[in-house]
Amino acid sequence: MLHPMAAISALSLLASCGGGGSPAPTATPSPTPSPGSTGGGGQTAFSYDVEPCYTQVVPNTGGKTVRQMIVPDTLKLNMALPSGFPNGRDLDDAVIDISLAFLFLDLTESGQSLRTFANLPLNPGGNDRPLLADFPYFAPANGSPVLAATTGTSFNFRSDPDTAYVQVDRMGMPAIATALIGSSLKDPYNDANPTADVAGTFRADETAQLTNLMNAIGDDLTSIQLDICAKRI
Repeated sequence: MLHPMAAISALSLLASCGGGGSPAPTATPSPTPSPGSTGGGGQTAFSYDVEPCYTQVVPNTGGKTVRQMIVPDTLKLNMALPSGFPNGRDLDDAVIDISLAFLFLDLTESGQSLRTFANLPLNPGGNDRPLLADFPYFAPANGSPVLAATTGTSFNFRSDPDTAYVQVDRMGMPAIATALIGSSLKDPYNDANPTADVAGTFRADETAQLTNLMNAIGDDLTSIQLDICAKRI
């Protein structure tokens, strides 16, 4: 799984290298550099309205918009729909790449989908060892891990009350805390719970951070023939 910032950097690198490894072409003509755009990973000379990115509908979610998917920041699962992120999560889902796709791309454009970034040859092709078909599903550990002599039958499970545990991170939608929350608010965000999301506590910062990212790499994404969800101001 590619880290959000690494994925964004990789996209900028693709643009500066001429777009190698581009996804399947869209039905729209190849874009030309916009006036005032620096290209190649530099800051653009114009700004974007990112609200259309938040209001677009995410496929395979039963009609939920991006905003509804990330507010509250919890993992959603609709048992009536096929499984796989963003509807639940399989072990081999490219969660970060899929998240970046619905944050940056216009998913209504032909040739673009939630897997546009996941299909780029930037990540490993799969787990280093095949996942198990049955519980616990994780692949066997590499090497020779130390095993319990009693096969775990004498394990001493902790019985601490819920109040003894401290929340240190939020991983319902992993890219949100990393990419859309500014440095000064990361600790308050991780300490908060989903009710703060519903109250709109972090909405302004999420919009500001996505705007900053889009202003920085929006022209790079279009230069490699991707249609972004934001609208140029």
